[in-house]
Amino acid sequence: MNLFICYSKCSTCKKAKVFLDKENFSYQERDIKEQNPTFEELKKWHEKGIPLKKMFNTSGNLYKEMKLKEKILNMTEEEQLKLLSINGMLVKRPILITSNQVLFGFKEEEYKKVL
Repeated sequence: MNLFICYSKCSTCKKAKVFLDKENFSYQERDIKEQNPTFEELKKWHEKGIPLKKMFNTSGNLYKEMKLKEKILNMTEEEQLKLLSINGMLVKRPILITSNQVLFGFKEEEYKKVL
């Protein structure tokens, strides 16, 4: 089953959801604020080739408040994964997980390739 992890108040997530529904793409939806990606999930996605930097919601308020742009440069991969697993607002969204691919953010062209 495909998994779509999103935040209901996020405009990018809403656009992605409209696109998936229009394409009749079946998925299970999960709210990132209620059920944040776990350390294990994030690690697995990273091992599939997703750079850690791409997993961070760099435009989010929490990222900016915590001054993570500078801090993550001195953090280990494990420290970054633990930080991401603590708060869903630090994670770039939406996340679309299929049997063979993981996409962070929404770019219609990338989604079309997956569908």
